Amino acid sequence: MMYRVLADATMLVHFAFIAFVVLGGLLALRWRRVMWVHLPAAVWGVLIELRGWTCPLTPLENHFRRLGGESGYAGGFIDRYLEPVIYPPGLSGSTQLVLAASVVLVNAVVYWLVSRRRARRSSIS
Repeated sequence: MMYRVLADATMLVHFAFIAFVVLGGLLALRWRRVMWVHLPAAVWGVLIELRGWTCPLTPLENHFRRLGGESGYAGGFIDRYLEPVIYPPGLSGSTQLVLAASVVLVNAVVYWLVSRRRARRSSIS
């Protein structure tokens, strides 16, 4: 039972990390210090997507699932949980490139807004 809970907790952390990679820049609009954590996380997320790497949380979750008597799963976290939900059937390299570019673009716009806000505050002071 404990290992299944650990596997599920790992899966939830993985979901939260992906959400943070995609949307974490928005937190930097409110709390600028978040960007020091978000920027490396976003780079890591984009590299995993573009290079086809496996996030270390995937084998950790599988390890806990096997210890809990489950079979684990083949492929990566995205293949298992996200692809059926948000990725179109027949995911291609060009689709992955578009997804990665979207993450970069959204975050570039957010960080541009953060820098403008910062510059505006500096000029008022």
